[in-house]
Amino acid sequence: MTARVLVAGIGNFFLGDDGFGPEVVRRLAGARTLPPEVRVADYGIRGMHLAYDLLDSYDTLVLVDALPPDGAPGQVLVLEVTASDLGNGEYDAHGMHPAAMLANLERLGGHLPTTYVVGCRAGTVEEGIGLSEPVAAAVDEAVTRVRDLVGDVLARDTTRRS
Repeated sequence: MTARVLVAGIGNFFLGDDGFGPEVVRRLAGARTLPPEVRVADYGIRGMHLAYDLLDSYDTLVLVDALPPDGAPGQVLVLEVTASDLGNGEYDAHGMHPAAMLANLERLGGHLPTTYVVGCRAGTVEEGIGLSEPVAAAVDEAVTRVRDLVGDVLARDTTRRS
C-alpha cells in the first residue's frame, strides 16, 4: 500500500496574501498532476475540519500557507514541522491557528503525520481580495515545490516498502 498524502491549503482569501494556500491548491487540483493517493483540498480557515480529516490516517501532511511578512514578500520556503514546533496547543475555535490544531490531534485520537509547510512570505494580510504582485508571482514556484516534495515523499515510501 502506498503512503497517503494530504496537501492542505490554509488561509483566508479575504485577507490579501493570506489567500496564498487556497490559490496554490486550487491550481494543483485543477492541473490533476498528482497521483490518486494524494488528496488536495482547500481548508481555508476551517482548522477543525482539517483536524478531523487527519484522523483518517494520512502518512504525510503538506500545509500550503502564507508565512509572516518577516522577509521578502514572495519568498517560498519548505519547512518540516515536528511536535516540538507546535507549542502547548492552546486555541480558540473561532481563530484556529494550524499549529494549535496540529498540537491537539492526539486529544482527538489521532497523531501528527510527517508534516511539511510550503509557505510564502506575505506582503500584506490586510482586508482585500487578491494576492500582492510578489506573492501571486510565487504561486507557480510553490506548485512546483509541492509536486517535488510529494514526489520525494512517495519515492522514499516506495523505496522503504521494497
